[in-house]
Amino acid sequence: MTNLLETVVDVMKTLVDDEPKPPLHIGEAMTCWTYLTMLEEEIASVQIGLNTTTDIELLDALHGSMEIASTQSKILRDFMLREGVTLPPVSEKKPQSDPHAIPMGVKLTDDEIANALSIKVVANYMMCATGAVQSVRNDVGFMFAGFQAEKLKYGASLKTLMRKRGWIKIPPYYVPNGLPTQ
Repeated sequence: MTNLLETVVDVMKTLVDDEPKPPLHIGEAMTCWTYLTMLEEEIASVQIGLNTTTDIELLDALHGSMEIASTQSKILRDFMLREGVTLPPVSEKKPQSDPHAIPMGVKLTDDEIANALSIKVVANYMMCATGAVQSVRNDVGFMFAGFQAEKLKYGASLKTLMRKRGWIKIPPYYVPNGLPTQ
């Protein structure tokens, strides 16, 4: 799925690549700044999860998140520096630790780690959608659309894992008054 979207985005970029690039408007700059902050906080949370869990499938999911967030962070950081946008302050890298050495009253469960990651992925996905539709410059819109596609693909695999393991949180079903019960 991402490959098809990447191909379409690449083709569209070639059609509009010689578009004049005015300075970023305040919304574009703010979205870049906010999304970079969100990515860096995702990385910090993933590092905590990697230090906490011993579950192989969850470790794989966390490594996948780390790879995507780190790659997007680098792309966005480089873009912002080229555009003259100040970088946000971010959390420090967490040192590696032994998951077995964490006291039970402090240690996050695998369910809590997966749900925290899921919330971050959803928030990041929504920020990418905002960035894509708010942007006036095509290069900014395409960058966020690409980020969004990566988050969508990753989020689908995370949701599958969470369903499989019984970790997904589902709100109560909505049944309006007067609905026939068949």
